[in-house]
Amino acid sequence: MISIDEDFIAAAAPNAAAAKNGRGLVLKNKFIALHHSDDNSLLFGECQGSGKTPYLCSADFTNPESVTYRCSCPSRQFPCKHSLGLLYAYVEGKSFTPGEVPEALQEKREKAAARAEKKKEDATKPRKVNKSALAKKIKAQLDGLDLLEKLTFDLVRLGIGNMNAKSAREIEKQAKQLGNAYLPGAQSALHDYTKLFFDEDEVKTTASQEAAYSEALDQLGRLHSLVKQGRSYLHTRLDDPELAPETESSIAAWLGHAWQLRELKDAGLVQTKVELVQLAFNSYDDVARREWVDTGTWMNLSTGAIQLTQNYRPYSAAKHIKAEDSCFKIVQVSELCVYPGDVNPRIRWEGMIMRALEEKDFQKICSFAHDSFADVIKQVKNQLKAPLADKLPVYALNFDRIGRVGNDLVVQDTQGQRLVLTEKGLAEEPSTCNLLPLLPSSHLAKQTLIARFRHDLDTRKLQVKPLSIVTSTSIDRLTY
Repeated sequence: MISIDEDFIAAAAPNAAAAKNGRGLVLKNKFIALHHSDDNSLLFGECQGSGKTPYLCSADFTNPESVTYRCSCPSRQFPCKHSLGLLYAYVEGKSFTPGEVPEALQEKREKAAARAEKKKEDATKPRKVNKSALAKKIKAQLDGLDLLEKLTFDLVRLGIGNMNAKSAREIEKQAKQLGNAYLPGAQSALHDYTKLFFDEDEVKTTASQEAAYSEALDQLGRLHSLVKQGRSYLHTRLDDPELAPETESSIAAWLGHAWQLRELKDAGLVQTKVELVQLAFNSYDDVARREWVDTGTWMNLSTGAIQLTQNYRPYSAAKHIKAEDSCFKIVQVSELCVYPGDVNPRIRWEGMIMRALEEKDFQKICSFAHDSFADVIKQVKNQLKAPLADKLPVYALNFDRIGRVGNDLVVQDTQGQRLVLTEKGLAEEPSTCNLLPLLPSSHLAKQTLIARFRHDLDTRKLQVKPLSIVTSTSIDRLTY
């Protein structure tokens, strides 16, 4: 059985309340029996609930990367508070005695093993494409792109200077049709434009208006490219239904393709035996799409790539979807699926094992970081040339020091190259520059900065927003 501690339980819990309630069961001595199987792959016990019959709960470690929790209680949370309490009882040193696995529980374990075996077999079978359904969907998407093109032309004819909150909301109403046309990515791109004009009552300075206009012009270029590239891609797929979704770019995702793990594996977008360390975390409420989004920023310790996890929890189903949280340990993954994308692609995995951070991990993070700002600036500029590329990429930078030059807070490399620090990045991210003075002065010299690049469209210069600082012994997170 793998090592279990409080961090392990917190990561397994669907929410903080479930973890708190699970610990409460132990404090109240609600467990009347605690056992483990002969091979130590299963913890199980009985917990007294509100009824006469105690609940049978268990934690099955047959697959250490994906622990299975079961309980006879009616809760729809997995794991429920009883299974979490079972783990807390183990961590707190309660006595677990060897016991015969109950028949009902053993049957479930056998059925789970059979399903896992069948899943492996199914993974080797070739997938069949429903050509008629695919053709119907593509035609609907093409009609949606026609609408997006019309709306984009309407916006150009109206002019950026004539846009206001009222016209933005009118465009938003029409944009709802893009969701019905299987184009959620296009709908989101259009929203990125219209939201620039929603704050009608806000008194804007000339500088802030010009900044909004510059951003709006950039967004119009993105919408035009989305229509052009999307139409070409969809026509190609319509001509050849057997053609797999595009993996060399993110156009499929822009058009709303929801990648399945099986597809990513079939396309060869998978890495084995990977270790990851989380460098930053942010959770926000996307009101426009009516969902909560949990985003983790990770470094792949096998390659040094900075990659993202994104967990979407629609309002309508949020209570049934586990919220992601900050992770302060090394995550070991046997199979890591990497989505098509740019410098910071999305990643996903099905199971993991965690271990504590060690000195070698901090050293590895720093070894993968860029020593020369000039080299990174060149990479970022090349990235920004593509209209559909991520405009706010994250890089790791080894720096000489962070300090003030005049009114600007800057970071400098060993060659004297400087980048101005900014609070502007993703709109959903909290402020971070204001936290830097709270760090020890030693953490602001000769360390590694995890930073989000931003191109200021008015000054035409690159700026960076600090996300965390990595030292030889710690990761100082500014967003978590």
